[in-house]
Amino acid sequence: MLLSGILPLLLASVVATDTGLAPADSAGLAFTARATSDSLAAAVARFDATLGVHRTPARVGDNLLRLPRLFPADTPRARPRAIEVSDWYNRRLTLHRYLSYSVIPIFGAQYVAGRQLWDKGRDAPSWAKNTHRVGATTLAGIFTVNTVTGLWNLWDSRSVSQGRALRTVHALSMLAADAGFTYAGAKLSQEAETSLAKRREHRTIALSSMAVTIVSGVAMKFLNR
Repeated sequence: MLLSGILPLLLASVVATDTGLAPADSAGLAFTARATSDSLAAAVARFDATLGVHRTPARVGDNLLRLPRLFPADTPRARPRAIEVSDWYNRRLTLHRYLSYSVIPIFGAQYVAGRQLWDKGRDAPSWAKNTHRVGATTLAGIFTVNTVTGLWNLWDSRSVSQGRALRTVHALSMLAADAGFTYAGAKLSQEAETSLAKRREHRTIALSSMAVTIVSGVAMKFLNR
């Protein structure tokens, strides 16, 4: 019975499409096809009567409902969810960047002054001692501000998945550099004046912290897109 309902429609649609018939012509063709399918249905009914088979009549609409869906239902494309950060995020980021750039010449001055202190010890020129002391104090202030602004922005952007791993690694590496500079300045600076071993340790930790800072900053500059 399903065949008797669908066959006329398929026949009319295919022929009308291939021959370019007008809607009226295709309707007539559908009528002819329907008559043919009705004759076929009558023959099937007589064959069933001969065999004693009883078939439950079914409507064409019911059969169509049982057909598998050939085309998936149109589903709206999900739009990416906009993620907002606070108004102060960009302001803190701008301050953080400019302070990061400013440490580069300070690192250079610290290295030159520290070299004088390393080679000459107590006999180093006064400009080297003063430069090293002022540079260390300036770096302490810059790193304090950048630690606050960096961690604040890291928390503010916690919902942004893009670049999250890079931001996290940058924050951890800079915290390690903070710890290195703090230990070298607060603990080893006084001891380095009288002990060669402490002076060597002070120099190693300070240069290592500088290297970590530069590598982490360059990575954020070129990879954080």
